[in-house]
Amino acid sequence: MSYNAIDTREQFRPDDHSTDHFLLTTVVGSYPKPKWLNRAKELHEERDSFTDEHLHEAEDDACRVITDEHERAGLDVVVDGEMRRNEMVEYFAHRIDGYEFNGPVKVWGHNYFDKPSVVGEVAYDEQWLVEEFEFTADAATRPVKVPITGPYTLANWSFNEAYDSEEELAYALADLVNEEIDKLVEAGCQYIQIDEPALATTPDDHAIVGECLERIADDVDDDVRLGLHVCYGDYSRIYPEMLEFPVHEFDLELANGDYDQLPVFTEEEFTKDLALGVVDAHTAEVEPVEVIKENIKKGFEVVPPERLTVSPDCGLKLLPRDIAYGKMENMVKAARQIEEELDAGEITVGYAGEKSGNSAAPADD
Repeated sequence: MSYNAIDTREQFRPDDHSTDHFLLTTVVGSYPKPKWLNRAKELHEERDSFTDEHLHEAEDDACRVITDEHERAGLDVVVDGEMRRNEMVEYFAHRIDGYEFNGPVKVWGHNYFDKPSVVGEVAYDEQWLVEEFEFTADAATRPVKVPITGPYTLANWSFNEAYDSEEELAYALADLVNEEIDKLVEAGCQYIQIDEPALATTPDDHAIVGECLERIADDVDDDVRLGLHVCYGDYSRIYPEMLEFPVHEFDLELANGDYDQLPVFTEEEFTKDLALGVVDAHTAEVEPVEVIKENIKKGFEVVPPERLTVSPDCGLKLLPRDIAYGKMENMVKAARQIEEELDAGEITVGYAGEKSGNSAAPADD
């Protein structure tokens, strides 16, 4: 497999893109659900007359609405906001043989997580995301990205009652994730994001994550873009080792920490694409365009413009929906203005430009 990220990136440049420079804009994954969808799920649990068919129709409608919302905000690559998913581990555990649920576990404060247990050998029971992708791709006019929870997080955030070690469980799950990604690619998906939020909180296991990713990426087509989303934690404990992972892009949460960890990625050259969090998913206010533009410029300290993706820090599902939309809209406006300023030579790219020998060159130079 080739890991030339530029080769996989240019396919997402819109045909009518008006500038030479191109900052790919997307979102991490989750998005606030319409209140009526939450009510539909309650009715499904409360009343026999509100059938599976009724719920699926509501989910379909929500996927159309949110996909359209992402397109109206101007994103280059959209997702459906994970309207069919409840939680990033639970959703998949319900679809994997070998898992069972025994009730919610308190994780912090008054928050509970329905933490599953692995009680037998894990096996691929049914497709996870293919139908979701196909529906969204039909509803969208722009390219669609699919986020999928990675095998290390699926293992780390579960009780292991069947395997000799968490490492062994993670490798077994990696083979299942590989199977699902093969099916997604077969269905036409060209951009897949693997979510491993557990990685930066358990950095000693980065070699396990690397082996999992090797298993996942083993036979993926060269033109399919693979990203890895890592949030929370101390990135200095996994950098630069993570650059060895077989992915094109790292999606990192940095805005929430006011970019205090940015220098970590300038100590040794960042050799992959960077999807930089430029709006904070944890604050219920819309950052002004000028603030977001300054955040985008911070990314040029790490990678040159042709390797920067512009994204929120993390999933937006916990925010009010109007705030989430405002963040996306301003994020896209900021990216487009930065592109124009790069074309005009008004922005000097810092450390990353020096490393690449490219101070502000168009993406196709």
